[in-house]
Amino acid sequence: MSARLPDPLVSTEWLASHLGEPDLKVIDATFYLPHLQRDAAAEFAQAHLPGAVFFDIEAIADHANPLPHMLPDAKAFADAVGALGIAAGDRVVAYGGRGLIASARAWWMFRVFGHDRVAVLDGGFAQWKREGRALESGRPAPVPDRFAASFRPELVADLGRVRDTLEGRETQVVDARSRGRFAGTEPEFRSGLRGGHIPGSVGLPYNELFRGDDDAMLPAEQVAAAFAGAGLEPTRPVITTCGSGVSAAVLALGLYRLGRRDVAVYDGSWTEWGGRTDTPVATGDR
Repeated sequence: MSARLPDPLVSTEWLASHLGEPDLKVIDATFYLPHLQRDAAAEFAQAHLPGAVFFDIEAIADHANPLPHMLPDAKAFADAVGALGIAAGDRVVAYGGRGLIASARAWWMFRVFGHDRVAVLDGGFAQWKREGRALESGRPAPVPDRFAASFRPELVADLGRVRDTLEGRETQVVDARSRGRFAGTEPEFRSGLRGGHIPGSVGLPYNELFRGDDDAMLPAEQVAAAFAGAGLEPTRPVITTCGSGVSAAVLALGLYRLGRRDVAVYDGSWTEWGGRTDTPVATGDR
């Protein structure tokens, strides 16, 4: 019997001890913002975990939508994941680079499409390398398999749902961007966006859920303290947001560790909200 995934994080030690099990699939979801000018696919070809395949959040996306890496529909997701050799019953472990942002996004995407047998590698690729664990190079050619996907709309927030929070104030919006971007005192990475945040939202930069410059997430009690310090009320509904729907998934992952299985990610995030002229914007710390 295959070992159950530690939920929702796995350690490098756990993953090393289970690599090679036929129903355990490892995906490299490394992603870089355009201004960094780095090629995640090329870096994957240079070095990746043994048996891993590259999960490209830019490619597994809705290409008809002008916003970056928006979710595809269920069929497109199932086709793309199946082409990576992942079957409906497989356990999936996602890893990536700094702050687990893209591995958390991949984790959220699998959950959105009905697949709960998914976890994130705590510490990411950096910790795996620091520990001197095995690596491979090249571009693997996975054997396609059949993956089934069913959409869970409750885990995805769109523009209309976020607009509704401005009136009802029942749902809390938590922003994963830096404090300067939230306040509107730092420039956005993408051109044409206004500075500031969604009125009524609170800021909790995703990197504050980690130990200094480490990619290992803080213990659950410290994660809970971080959300409490941001003003989050634990019983009210939550939507997480960020620049383009990637680091917002880190906050969703942190809340999942605290027992919140119902957190939604605003897929368009600030790229959509801050890029429009008909959405209100607040500046400052609140």
